Amino acid sequence: MNLEVYMEVRKVSEAVIRRLPKYYRHLLILQKTGVERISSGKLAQQMRLNASQVRQDFNCFGGFGQQGYGYNVSTLLSEIKNILSLNQPYRAVVVGAGNIGTALANFEGFERDSIAIEALFDIDPALIGSSINGKPVLHTDELETYIKKNGISIGIIAARRSAAQNIADRMQAAGVRGIWNFAPMDLTEVEVPVENLHMTDSLLCLCYKMNQNNLYEE
Repeated sequence: MNLEVYMEVRKVSEAVIRRLPKYYRHLLILQKTGVERISSGKLAQQMRLNASQVRQDFNCFGGFGQQGYGYNVSTLLSEIKNILSLNQPYRAVVVGAGNIGTALANFEGFERDSIAIEALFDIDPALIGSSINGKPVLHTDELETYIKKNGISIGIIAARRSAAQNIADRMQAAGVRGIWNFAPMDLTEVEVPVENLHMTDSLLCLCYKMNQNNLYEE
């Protein structure tokens, strides 16, 4: 059974999907350090999971290990890369050339995953016509035309909250296949896949963990 059919028959949980990038990152490190094979127990130990969870996660996609041998690191990495659909290039644009947009444009890690940020868009006259890390900053009026002309598949929103939904609607209408949203609101009225990323959420969780013992002691 091929991967697409298998995934259609067996629905993959959101929790498993969230762990896939973690497996991918860890396997990249193992491959770079020359590790050729690894057991589910060892992989689980290194990632602070349990072996049963690791095997169950991989079984969602058919399973890739051999009993008594474990997993071939390069093969497993290739399979997960395929599951994450990183075996094809993606072209992206960023709307909002402020601090977040600039940081995204300067981040080199996207290229490893075949994701290329092609341009940024803004309404600030002081930014339009400039470039960030070799990527042009264009006026937002040009957004739809640029998306259609350049085959952009990912739209990244790094703009203010009040503009986010309108930008998402325009991106979707222009043909993007997914939206990565950094605006401080959850986009809900969008038909394409959306990842809403609130930058402070992880920090707030850290604050809770730092003080949870004190909460119960008071």
